[in-house]
Amino acid sequence: MLKRILLAAVVTTFAIGSAFAQESCESKAVGKDGKALSGAAKTSFMKKCTTESCEAKAVGSDGKKLAGAAKTSFMKKCQSGA
Repeated sequence: MLKRILLAAVVTTFAIGSAFAQESCESKAVGKDGKALSGAAKTSFMKKCTTESCEAKAVGSDGKKLAGAAKTSFMKKCQSGA
């Protein structure tokens, strides 16, 4: 019973963490002057931010980093938010 509760807590933590990670890219899109980025600068920043956050998650079930077609597929799915 305790293992199930612990597993549910871990899964919930990861789900909440990924939701905040998506928000954090939006909230980090601020220029040096403290104003929100817009246009091409914001687009470029958001692409870089989502790529970096997805790169960290691109790990296989064995704990090793994904490579090749598996990584490409994962990155495409992660960046689209699906």
